[in-house]
Amino acid sequence: MKFAKPGVYGLLAEFDSPEELVRACDAAYQAGYRKMDAYTPYPIEEVSEALGHHHSWLPAIVLGGGIAGCLGGFSLAYWCSVIAYPMNIGGKPLNSWPAFIVPTFECTILVAALSAVLGMLALNGLPQPYHPAFNVDRFSHASSDAYFLLITARDKNFDRQKTWEFLHGLKPMEVNEVED
Repeated sequence: MKFAKPGVYGLLAEFDSPEELVRACDAAYQAGYRKMDAYTPYPIEEVSEALGHHHSWLPAIVLGGGIAGCLGGFSLAYWCSVIAYPMNIGGKPLNSWPAFIVPTFECTILVAALSAVLGMLALNGLPQPYHPAFNVDRFSHASSDAYFLLITARDKNFDRQKTWEFLHGLKPMEVNEVED
């Protein structure tokens, strides 16, 4: 395994159009690169597919949060009605589960929604106030009118010269070295 020289985060290629970026991402994935990312001014679903991001853990995180919220809500209602403050009103049983449906449902929705938000932030690596790509002058256009592909030096196939030549073969507008 080859490592890049210290201080090199990766190589950043800029493309003219989203179609060129999708082709470049697909070519890089086919060439064996896996530690890469694309930056666009708006979401492009084909880019994430071309990068090989076919699976997300977010649905499992939300499901887990919903199940935890359901169990927690029912447990809280049970504890309040049966253990902490038992009150026999009208001869009804203390564990009257139909009365627990509303707090159980509300806790399920609340914890699932919080899991979705926190899971999305964690999986996207946010908040991230600094990224080495910010060191490239043209990268400020990523939020307005430019499309970038970044192959990081952590990739097992990264070799500075070969990756540079590979990116130039994709006909980008320019390729920049990203310093750490």
